[in-house]
Amino acid sequence: MSEEVKAEVQAKIPAQAETPPPVMLPKGNELVLSSSPHIHAAENVPSIMFKVIIALLPAVFAGILLFGAAALLVIAYCIVFSVAAELLWCKLAGKPLSTVRDLSAVVTGLLLALNLSAGVPWWLCLIGAFIAIWLGKQVFGGLGHNPFNPALVARVALLIALPKYMTAWVPAKFMNGNAASYARQFFTPAAWNSVLGAPLDGVTCATPLGLVGTTAKVLGPAPGVFAEVANPTAYLQYFLGNVGGCLGETSALALLIGGLLLVLFKLIKWQIPVFYLGTVAVFTAVINYCFPGVTPPALFHLLTGGLMLGAIFMATDMVTSPMTEPGAIIFGIGCGIVTCVIRIWGNYPEGVSFAILFMNALVPLIDRFATKKPFGYHPWDRKKGAQA
Repeated sequence: MSEEVKAEVQAKIPAQAETPPPVMLPKGNELVLSSSPHIHAAENVPSIMFKVIIALLPAVFAGILLFGAAALLVIAYCIVFSVAAELLWCKLAGKPLSTVRDLSAVVTGLLLALNLSAGVPWWLCLIGAFIAIWLGKQVFGGLGHNPFNPALVARVALLIALPKYMTAWVPAKFMNGNAASYARQFFTPAAWNSVLGAPLDGVTCATPLGLVGTTAKVLGPAPGVFAEVANPTAYLQYFLGNVGGCLGETSALALLIGGLLLVLFKLIKWQIPVFYLGTVAVFTAVINYCFPGVTPPALFHLLTGGLMLGAIFMATDMVTSPMTEPGAIIFGIGCGIVTCVIRIWGNYPEGVSFAILFMNALVPLIDRFATKKPFGYHPWDRKKGAQA
């Protein structure tokens, strides 16, 4: 090929772009690549669990003060058995035994104890601990993978399987003397005479929710149907904890102090307890206003049963609650509605445990519905073929 032809061919070939300069990557010690989260804090699992234990101490001390040494034994049994169940599972599954140091088993045992009566036998604590750790937690993969609150799984299982022991409520130590007129309604006449007489090995009593559950509902005008359990004197006793029930569900004052500590420690989303309690208050207030013979006023529901314990310590579990604030609001409202439906029209006088477990199952859907938009996201306008 002649030089003239070569020049003509090269002239027809489009000019190639200049070779871009080489990309200068940072050195290894200048660039750190890692998976999310990219913001690290000094907080870790043992630290979080320790703060939860601190927040639970007011309720623990109140339970021991109100129910005596029996409460302390139940708490000790549940903690020891929960830690033992964790160690045994790790041993059988070939996991490191050091995982027990994260204190999650201690928290589970403590919450389980607060969901039990001071009158339960030791073997019930043993069964509950193994159900909580094995069935409620480890079978799903351990801490961080369980879809349901382990302590509530154990409570509901025990309530269904052993209702006789789970509903044997021990009266508080101060349900006598000056509180005699208030406390007498929670005992049968024979039991009340025994309380005022010689010391007994054990006495059980009704709870406010139990009395309401056994009271015939009246759809028409019914003033004063629940006056015995819903009055200023009774409300004060409920607030202080001078009433029968589980160890951790009696003193609303102690639970509120613990909830304040959780908020100060920034361990819970405040939307869950606020909207949970708010939903219960609004729902029961409306029903009581329309049908006063169906259910007591809102303040009664807020101060009795396991509502405070569930709303503050159980529903706010980091693993089993929604990740976003809108999701937390939906979760709290859902828990409140289910609790009220069970309390007012269900077969159980208490509905907190069932409500939280039911909403735990819906958390993945709630998170999907309430997911926040990714940073920098813009909706794509397909008609214009450009970003809106």
